[in-house]
Amino acid sequence: MIDHTVRVYRSEENLPRQDQLAWKIAQTAVDPVSTDPEVTDMVINRIIDNASVAVASLNRAPIVAARAQALDHPVSANGSGAAIFGVDGASSPEWAAWANGVAVRELDYHDTFLAADYSHPGDNIPPILAVAQHTGRSGADLIRGIVTGYEIQVNLVKAICLHKHKIDHVAHLGPSAAAGLGTLLGLETETIFQAVGQALHTTTATRQSRKGEISTWKAHAPAFAGKMAVEAVDRSLRGQTSPVPIYEGEDGVIAWMLDGPDAEYTVPLPAPGEAKRAILDTYTKEHSAEYQAQAWIDLARKLHQEHPEVTDPANVESVLIRTSHHTHYVIGSGANDPQKYEPTASRETLDHSIPYIFTVACQDGAWHHVDSYAPERAGREDTVALWHKVTTEEDPEWTRRYHSPDISEKAFGGSVEIRLRDGSTITDEIAVADAHPLGARPFARGQYIAKFRALAEPVIAAEEIERFLQAVQRLESLEAGELGQLNIRAADGVIDPSAGPRGLF
Repeated sequence: MIDHTVRVYRSEENLPRQDQLAWKIAQTAVDPVSTDPEVTDMVINRIIDNASVAVASLNRAPIVAARAQALDHPVSANGSGAAIFGVDGASSPEWAAWANGVAVRELDYHDTFLAADYSHPGDNIPPILAVAQHTGRSGADLIRGIVTGYEIQVNLVKAICLHKHKIDHVAHLGPSAAAGLGTLLGLETETIFQAVGQALHTTTATRQSRKGEISTWKAHAPAFAGKMAVEAVDRSLRGQTSPVPIYEGEDGVIAWMLDGPDAEYTVPLPAPGEAKRAILDTYTKEHSAEYQAQAWIDLARKLHQEHPEVTDPANVESVLIRTSHHTHYVIGSGANDPQKYEPTASRETLDHSIPYIFTVACQDGAWHHVDSYAPERAGREDTVALWHKVTTEEDPEWTRRYHSPDISEKAFGGSVEIRLRDGSTITDEIAVADAHPLGARPFARGQYIAKFRALAEPVIAAEEIERFLQAVQRLESLEAGELGQLNIRAADGVIDPSAGPRGLF
């Protein structure tokens, strides 16, 4: 890897294009390196993972609305269109990326990478797959495009913190998806450079979408970034240019949205000829909740078995969770969001509430992507009583481990201290989720397939499940024009095509 220093330049300094981060991202995208076998395997795992969570949300309101919007946009003349999860037919690729991106993101149930900032790198897949289908690319082309998308997003997340400036993490997704599309389509460096700049320029937004009363836009935000990346590539192919330099300019993103005119970042990117392997640093979710809640669900399940007395609020004086800065301030009591303790809060809010998630997982000894968020579950009297005894605080050591560049000690958990009314105390800790590569039960192909089957069986016919699994596992051999096989059709009667809400289109 090469570490690239990125800082703000005055306009009169006239920073050469080849020294700009967007250009270096584009150069990474055009580098024709081969894909390592384990990287290809992980791409297949993540396509399966995305499909799992997408089909589980086919009839949730945000997906119904996004699908209706996409179906109202017919295929353009310059391609065959892209498929939309659950239905037959095709849509314009940017709208298919939108609909599928919302479906993948809705349940907060797919892969993650956490470092200086947050990310769900699997959000790169819907726009890259949609354009690959539309343009008749092969499975090998798709793999290369996805690998680039992951590479760019992971390395931006390692280097540049958006959160502390309340900029939403999709600002790293726009450039990464644009770069992945550049690799997929075999575009020139200049075209990708312009697309990366346009994608970043149009995807910088505040984090209010993940604060307080969290709305349905949480699922739409990354889909919007993917859609913007597709449109940015389209504009660049037509010769349209972007703000330059987008990162380093004196009125650019770093100067006014991030650390300011004196800021300096170090962004790692592969050296020329170096394989892109960043996807292997990412990890998926066993549970439908914010990633920083994954380990806490696992610890709560353990406490349910070992200390059933803690499930009854009559026995509990207090529950204190000591964890990292990000976990405490984003999904813990440090966020100072009263909604995180409100039984009538939205699902999107509850899945960003460690006090709620820990309480329900502790009482139930399990976690379910629907039942655990049901209004009747959130409103249960004994749950509310225990829930309001749970607080979080930052622990400097867990913060240090959260940010550690050493994967072997990087942690997303913490310790818990439960004080009982009889004067006794129960303590325990967890560093990583069970499904993490270093966890108790790391996810491999078998676990990805099991997750897909469990989520697909209620809505997808058995033969369609088998057809998809066979197709995706031979992704490398899918020829040009065969990527439509990666779509999944819902069983008869699951989707009502007339049920979509009406809008402008």
